[in-house]
Amino acid sequence: MTMQKIESGDPMTQSADVRAENIERLKALFPELVTEGPQGTAINVDVLKSLVGDATVTDAEEKYGLNWHGKRLARQIALTPSTGTLRPCPEESVDWNTTQNLMIEGDNLEVLKLLQKSYAGKVKMIYIDPPYNTGKDFVYPDDFRDNIRNYLELTGQTDGVGRRVTSNTEASGRFHTDWLNMMYPRLKLARNLLAPDGCLFISIDEREYSNLRTVCCDIFGEENIVGTVVWRNVTDNNPTNVATEHEYVLVVARGKEAIESQWKTATSDIKDMLLRVGSDLTSKFEGDELQAAYQTWFREHKSELGPLDRYKYIDADGVYTGSQSVHNPGREGYRYNVLHPVTGKPCKQPLMGYRFPEETMNRLLDEGKVLFGEDETKIIELKVYAADFKEKLPSVFEMDGRLGAYDLRDDFPDEGKIFNNPKPVRLLAVFFSFQLKEDGDTVLDFFAGSGAAGKAVFEINKRDSVARKFILVQLPEGLDASSAEQKRAIELCESLGKNPSLSELTKERLRRAGKKIKEENPLFAGDTGFRVFKLDTSNIRPWQPDRDDLESTLLANVKHLVEGRSEQDILFELLLKLGLDLTVPMESRIFVGKTVHSIGLGALMVCLAEEIKRTEVEPLAQGILAWWRELAPAVAVQFVFRDSGFADDVAKTNLAAILEQNIPSDQLAGIRSL
Repeated sequence: MTMQKIESGDPMTQSADVRAENIERLKALFPELVTEGPQGTAINVDVLKSLVGDATVTDAEEKYGLNWHGKRLARQIALTPSTGTLRPCPEESVDWNTTQNLMIEGDNLEVLKLLQKSYAGKVKMIYIDPPYNTGKDFVYPDDFRDNIRNYLELTGQTDGVGRRVTSNTEASGRFHTDWLNMMYPRLKLARNLLAPDGCLFISIDEREYSNLRTVCCDIFGEENIVGTVVWRNVTDNNPTNVATEHEYVLVVARGKEAIESQWKTATSDIKDMLLRVGSDLTSKFEGDELQAAYQTWFREHKSELGPLDRYKYIDADGVYTGSQSVHNPGREGYRYNVLHPVTGKPCKQPLMGYRFPEETMNRLLDEGKVLFGEDETKIIELKVYAADFKEKLPSVFEMDGRLGAYDLRDDFPDEGKIFNNPKPVRLLAVFFSFQLKEDGDTVLDFFAGSGAAGKAVFEINKRDSVARKFILVQLPEGLDASSAEQKRAIELCESLGKNPSLSELTKERLRRAGKKIKEENPLFAGDTGFRVFKLDTSNIRPWQPDRDDLESTLLANVKHLVEGRSEQDILFELLLKLGLDLTVPMESRIFVGKTVHSIGLGALMVCLAEEIKRTEVEPLAQGILAWWRELAPAVAVQFVFRDSGFADDVAKTNLAAILEQNIPSDQLAGIRSL
C-alpha cells in the first residue's frame, strides 16, 4: 500500500455524492420515483433521469404531483456535493472539550451536505421552523454553480459589505416557486440524515402548509406522513375577517412503521412497571394507606416515568391520572350540578358545560371514576388508568404563542425584544420529550433562529437526566440598522464585540440559557455547552491554473493547503470527509518533536508536521505504532500526513512502508497525504 495524496477533486475533499448512491438503491432512497400512471403505480422516468444526471430530461413532468418551475434544478442542487468545510471556533464555544452539542453558523443547504457522511442515518429527530413565506421574510437564494461563494458574498465575508437579501413579496411572480425551490433540496438532504426510526417536525402556517405536505409526500412517500398537529396559539395575526388562531406542525417519518414500533416500545416498559407496582400495592393496602404507599414510591421514581409521570394516583383498580375530558369542546354542553363529596357544594363547571348527560355522570360517580379536587373550586376530572395508556401526540395542541417572548425575556431581561416570534421552549419540549427518549438521541434544527431548540434540550435534560444532544444551524443573516425592531439586537451584538447578525444572537442565548441552568441547579452535571463551527471554503486549495503564468501557478500549488488555516481546521475537515462525528474524542502526543493526533480512539491518526526528515521517519513511525497498539481501535485505522512536510519521496515512502509492514491489512484502512 503506497501513500496516496489527497488533492482537490478527490472524493475525500467533497461531501457525500448522493447521485452515485441513488443508482444502486433508487426506490429505497428516493420514494419520489414512485408516482401514479395510467396503469396504476409507475416510475417517474423524468425524475429518474434527473437523479442519474441524464441531460435529456426536460422540465415537463406531466404526471400526478406538485410541479413548479425550477424543481429539476432544486433536485440537482441537493445532489451536488459541497466542497466547503466547517471551521472550528473554540473561542466562541462553551465546554469545547466535553460538549456533544453543535452550533453551526452557515448556509443550511451547504451544511446539510457537509453533514451527510458523518451523520447520515443518525439523527433521531429534525425540528425546523422555516420562513413561513409571509411576504416579509426572505428565501435563501441558492447558487447551483458555487453556493459557497454565493454564501460568502451574501454574508459579507468576501468584500466586507454583503448583498442584502430582498423579501419574497406576494407581488412576486415567483412567490410560491421561490419558497419551494428553497425548501425542496433541504428536505431531500434532511431525509438522508434521519435514523430509520427518525421523525421530522415542521412548523408552518396556512400559506404553504398544503405545498409543504405535498413536497414531503414527494420526498418521503405519502405513507410516511404521520399526521398534523394543530397548534392553537391564540394569536390573531390575519387582517382578514377570519381570525387566525393556529399554526401547524407537520410530522413526517423516515419510516412510519419503525417510529410507531419505537413509540410503543419506549413506553411499554414504564407502563409494565406501573402496572406491577399498582398490583403489588393494592394487594397489601387499602384506602388512605394505599394512596400514601404509592405516593412514597411515586416521589422516588418520578424521574423514571417519562410521559407517564402524571399518573400520580392509585385506587383499587390501579394507577391513574386525571383527564379533562369532561369538558364539552366548542359549543354549549350539558349543565347540572356535581356535588363535592367533602364540602357538599356544587363543583365548578367547565366553561362550555359537561360533554355528556347527567345520567352518564351519575354512572361514573357510582363507579368511582370521577376525580375531585380538594374543594369545589376545581373542575372535576375523569380517572384515566395506566393500563389504558397509549402514547400519542394530540391532533390539537393549545399553548399561548406569547410564551416564546416570555422565555426570551428570561435570557435577555435587560435587552428587551431581540427576536421576532420565537417558538415557546415548552412547545418544543413536548415534541422533543415525545421523540427523544435515550442518551445520545439527537435533534437537528437547521433554521435555528432564536435557539429555542437548544434551550429546550437543556431544559428537558435537566428535568429527567437524559443526555440528549442537539445540532443547530443558523445563517449569519445581517441585522438591519434601519429597522427600529432590530436596534436593540444590534446594540447587544456591539456590546459583545460581535458583528450584528442573527447567528450571534443565537449563540449568546445558548450561552446564557446554559449558564442559568448551571447556576440554578448546581448538582446538575448535564451538558449545557456547545461547539461552534463556521462554514467556509475547503482547506485544500483547488487547482485553478493561470494559463498565462503556469510557472507561478505551479509554484503556488506546491503547498496546496490554504494559507492561514490551522491544524485544527484541517483535522475537522478530515472528520467530515471521512465520516466521523464532529464531537468525537481527540488526543495528541509528540514523537521526535512531531505532534500526532488520535481521533475517535485510533480510528484516524494524523500528523501535519511541516518537516519530516529521513532520520526522523523510523522513530516517528515506531511512536505512532506503539500508540496505535495501545489504543487498539475497534475499526481499521486511517493515517493522514502533510504531503509537503516530507523532506523527499524517500522519507514519504519509508514511513508508509513501516506502517504497512507492522499493521495487518484488515486493520489498515489507508495511508494518505494532503
